[in-house]
Amino acid sequence: MKRFLFLMLWIALTAAPATAQETIKVGVIAAFSGPFADIGRQMEAGIKTYFQVNGDTVAGRKIEIILRDTTGPSPDIAKRHAQDLILRDKVDFLAGFSLTPEALAVAPVATEAKKPMIIMNAATSIITTKSPYVARLSMTLAQVASPMGTWAFKSGIRRVVTVVTDYGPGIDAETAFKASFTGAGGQITESLRVPLQNPDFAPFIQRVKDAKPEAVFVFVPAGGQGIAFMKTFHERGLPDAGIKVLATGDLTDDHLLDSMGDPALNVVTSFHYSASHDTPENKAFLKAYADANGAQGGRPNFVAVAAYDGMAAIAEVVKRLGGTIDGDKAMEILKGMRIASPRGPIVIDRETRDVVQTVYIRRVERVNGQLYNTEFEKFADVKDPGK
Repeated sequence: MKRFLFLMLWIALTAAPATAQETIKVGVIAAFSGPFADIGRQMEAGIKTYFQVNGDTVAGRKIEIILRDTTGPSPDIAKRHAQDLILRDKVDFLAGFSLTPEALAVAPVATEAKKPMIIMNAATSIITTKSPYVARLSMTLAQVASPMGTWAFKSGIRRVVTVVTDYGPGIDAETAFKASFTGAGGQITESLRVPLQNPDFAPFIQRVKDAKPEAVFVFVPAGGQGIAFMKTFHERGLPDAGIKVLATGDLTDDHLLDSMGDPALNVVTSFHYSASHDTPENKAFLKAYADANGAQGGRPNFVAVAAYDGMAAIAEVVKRLGGTIDGDKAMEILKGMRIASPRGPIVIDRETRDVVQTVYIRRVERVNGQLYNTEFEKFADVKDPGK
């Protein structure tokens, strides 16, 4: 009898780890509530879309998503979530990251635990330098802002005021735009920075009007701030003064573009994804997104695409490692990985672990009664110029 009980106990103890190993756990840390909740919702929608197309099993292992809300921007909360996900939930990957401060807070945790950290949005150039376990599938602000400076000068614009949000991505966008625009011969007459949280755009937009530039270059985080900026820009009469808007695509976020209405028309932006991108891969993605998220999902934006591609990268790692995750081996697989993305072909730079991709120049137009960012020029194979 004792031998039988011992045998049953041994079976139970040895079976438990095998059951646990049947699941690959991905901890997604992002703002799912608070002022930047739309970023988290788009990430979740992109992940659902990936599973809609590919299923949730790779190499015989089910992929489990564990969501953690930072309420953002909250670096301390993000770090605590990462520690809990690693120590308590035993995740194999960390992913998500709405905002730069949260990604920077988690990078040392990823390094210590040797956990691959997949960036699906946070866009300051320095993030990938803070841990050898970080790979970025989204973009950097320098990457998408630099082509705009080149295009602006080529299109005949010579005098610009810059207005950016005063944190890492905004400063990167300002720096990259200035470098390419002034390098071509343009002039920055004034540089303005607005607070990240609860900004009042009115006094900054008035300063732009008083400066009388030909155009204003803008970066604000995707979401409601773009709507507020464009509303104030029109109320203060800057279009009537002949001042054009140039921006990164965060301003005219696909998910919220129709909410901006006519004030968004003719705004020119540079970005790596538009819902109007005319390829078979994007058409398939749009259909799968609608099927996975329903009418309440709205139109996908660049965050949803980055989350979709981030899951594709994770799945490829799981597949090539046969379902047994090792942090160092995972990072070697990620370096140089190529993905046929809805945005176009992308590759993870082997040296920087940042994404290399096409950046498109787009103009907001009304198509079949809806507003879209319509691509009309492109810069191929753009690397992050911030490194």
